[in-house]
Amino acid sequence: MSQYASIPRRRYVWSLGAVLIIAAIGVNYARWQASGYMLDATALGWATLVGMLAQFVDGALGMAYGVTAASFFLAIGFTPAVASASVHVAKLFTSGASALSHWRMGNIERSLLWRLVIPGIVGALIGVYVLTSADGTWLKPYVNGYLLFMGIWIIIKAFWQSTSVATGKPATISLVGFVGAFVDAIGGGGWGPVVTTSMLGTGREARYVVGTVNTAEFFVTLVSGVTLALIVSVQAWESVAGLILGGMVMAPFAAWVAGRLPRKVLMVAVGLLISCLSAWSLWQYIR
Repeated sequence: MSQYASIPRRRYVWSLGAVLIIAAIGVNYARWQASGYMLDATALGWATLVGMLAQFVDGALGMAYGVTAASFFLAIGFTPAVASASVHVAKLFTSGASALSHWRMGNIERSLLWRLVIPGIVGALIGVYVLTSADGTWLKPYVNGYLLFMGIWIIIKAFWQSTSVATGKPATISLVGFVGAFVDAIGGGGWGPVVTTSMLGTGREARYVVGTVNTAEFFVTLVSGVTLALIVSVQAWESVAGLILGGMVMAPFAAWVAGRLPRKVLMVAVGLLISCLSAWSLWQYIR
C-alpha cells in the first residue's frame, strides 16, 4: 500500500483545486496581457512558496501560519502592511474552515468566544490603524523585532509547558484577546501563539480552548483582513492568490507529516527559522 494511502480522500480535493487554479492562470495569462493587466508573476511565485511553507508549519503544529508567512514576506522586501494584508485575507479561508469544523464538533464555549471576539475586533482595528498610518520603512524593524520575539517564544514553549492555572476572569480573557488581535494585525500573525498558549493556562479543557480560540480567530481575521484589503494597494492580490495556492498544494502533505514528526523538534525548527529570518531582516535594516 502506498505511503500516501493514509491521507483522507477529501484532502486530495485541495490538490486538485490547486492544479485547476494553476491551469486557469496559464490559460488566461495571455488574455490578461492583451487587456493591459500585467500579472506580477514574481510576487505570485514567491507567495506560492511562502504559502506552501506556512501551510506545512500550520498543518504540522496547528499554529504559526501568520508569523511564518509574515517573516518570509518581510525578508523578501514586502512592506509590513502588504505582508499583513496578504496573510490575513488568505487566512480567511483556513480560519473559516477551522471555525466551521469546531462548530460542527461542539468544541466552542460560547461565553468564552464573545469575551475574545469583541475585544479582539477592537484590537485588530487599532492594529490596522497603526500599521497603515505609520511609514512602512519606519515600522518594519519593530515588526521584525516582534516576529523575532515570537520565534524565540515558540522555541521556549517547545521545552516549557506552563502548569499554572489562571483565574480566567472576563477582564483577563478580554485583555488577552485584545493584545493577541493587536499584535496579529501589526505582525501578520500571532493570534494562536499569544491567545491559545495564554488560554491553556486558565484550567479549561484544551478541546474547548482550541475550538473557541480558532473560531474567534475567524471573526478577528475577517475584520482585519477586509479592512486591510480596502486600504492596502491592490498589489497584494498576487500575494493572496499565491498564499492560497501554496496552501492548497501543501495541505495534504502537511497533514500526513503532522503525525510522523516529533512536535518538539518541529517547534524548535520553526522557531529557529522565524528568528533567523527576522534577525536577518533587522540586520539588513541597521547595517
